Amino acid sequence: MANVQREVHLKSRPTGMPTAANFEVVETPIPEPGRGQFLIRNVWMSVDPYMRGRMMDRESYVPPFAIGAPLDGGSVGEVVASQHDGFRPGDYVCGFGSGGWREYWVSDGAMMQKVDPKLAPLGSYLGVMGMPGMTAYTSLLRIGEPKPGETVFVSAAAGAVGSVVCQIAKIKGCRVVGSAGGDDKVRWLTEVAGIDAAINYRKAGDLLAAVRRACPDGIDIYYENVGGVHLEVALELMKKHGRLVMCGMISLYNEVEPPPGPRNLIYVIGKSLKMQGFIVTDFLDMVPAFFTDMGRWVAEGKIKWQETVVDGIENAPQAFLGLFKGENTGKMLVRLGPDRL
Repeated sequence: MANVQREVHLKSRPTGMPTAANFEVVETPIPEPGRGQFLIRNVWMSVDPYMRGRMMDRESYVPPFAIGAPLDGGSVGEVVASQHDGFRPGDYVCGFGSGGWREYWVSDGAMMQKVDPKLAPLGSYLGVMGMPGMTAYTSLLRIGEPKPGETVFVSAAAGAVGSVVCQIAKIKGCRVVGSAGGDDKVRWLTEVAGIDAAINYRKAGDLLAAVRRACPDGIDIYYENVGGVHLEVALELMKKHGRLVMCGMISLYNEVEPPPGPRNLIYVIGKSLKMQGFIVTDFLDMVPAFFTDMGRWVAEGKIKWQETVVDGIENAPQAFLGLFKGENTGKMLVRLGPDRL
């Protein structure tokens, strides 16, 4: 095993859309595990839109990334050395929100879970079986409370979270309409994921008219991943006592100036709407049910997923930037090495 590894540091804080110049690939010595620790060789790492917020020096639900230090995020890897009683070499582990953006790292086991590549592909533990899947499952069921026959509209419906939301809503007996930015994504949603209708918002022209045609009786649940025009359209078409699950607003993450708020927010009052944001850790009580249900649905073929894979840690910044250009279908992953050396 080589005695150096590579990791990606935040070189400078971006203003507006990040660029490759904001990142730096650095070689550092491979750390050695101390007592109660173990060394992980990462196989997969995750890039996610929420990481953009951590590049800003502001107060939030997680601390900002430090300049000149490695970024962080979800990872899956193989234990290669251990002084921890609960983990041994050859184990595969998933770091929920930790250990990413580097080839090797040391853990004490906090927020780590062993994963079995025989049950699901290793990369899926950063997607449908990981934080994105958990986000979709917990928020849709707890906030959206879908009921059979209801209409669910999902923005960024072909993304890591949105695609799982769509399929869980179908499992719960809902009529599901998704919005995505490309014909291939629209076809995947209708032909593979099995939703009822999908809209290519890049070609729709009048998005309100397109969504109205797809949801002629209105929207019971809107799952928000985009913000901007999508939110205004959803508010216009929400039915009385509808629920808006506020997961993300990727269209606004790189704005330099605060964008204007929705012009029709008053519908929240007149339609008696529930509009709730969340962080996935709000729903830790649902984690056991998530693994039970999602594991069963995956095994039964009820949940399909796609991954966009980029190879090499040196290309991780470009994979991250691709999230804001619509270059991913499903989960964007970076493959750092083979399952086993």
